[in-house]
Amino acid sequence: MRNFLTILMVFISPSMVAPTSINDIPTKLPPKVEVKIIKNMDLFLNDLGHRESGNRYDVVNQFGYMGKYQFGKSTLRTLKIKVTKEAFLNSPDLQEYAMQQNLIYNKNKLQKYIDKFEGQEINGILITESGILAAAHLGGAGSVKKYFRSGKVMQDGNGVKITSYLKQFGGYTLNI
Repeated sequence: MRNFLTILMVFISPSMVAPTSINDIPTKLPPKVEVKIIKNMDLFLNDLGHRESGNRYDVVNQFGYMGKYQFGKSTLRTLKIKVTKEAFLNSPDLQEYAMQQNLIYNKNKLQKYIDKFEGQEINGILITESGILAAAHLGGAGSVKKYFRSGKVMQDGNGVKITSYLKQFGGYTLNI
């Protein structure tokens, strides 16, 4: 019983530690290492492709939109890309070319809105060139213009709103 009480006292009583001087405690913490993510064109295309198709070049959705960036036939016609569905799906290079051409096309159509609204916050969304171009990819340049003129928010057949693309894809440096 005596041994039991001794063991119990050891566990219950506070542990003995060497005294620490207050001067031994560092007063300055080391500076945080700031990790800066560079959101460039490659990351933009990867992130947009992932959102559209999981970065799969061979995907066709229920509405007939094709490839990594889910292009419709009418958009390809607008970009003067005339190929069969099979040829488009089997050519990652052509799909990347189409996306580059689409970004250039939409930037030309929307330059006035980029110049006017970039850097402003609208309905809690910081407006950037990359967000505008991503929204135009989702809903077309006309839907983006309509949003800035009237506040009307277009959504695609899956219920995805252009404002979600304005927000999610904002802040990339595209250098187009």
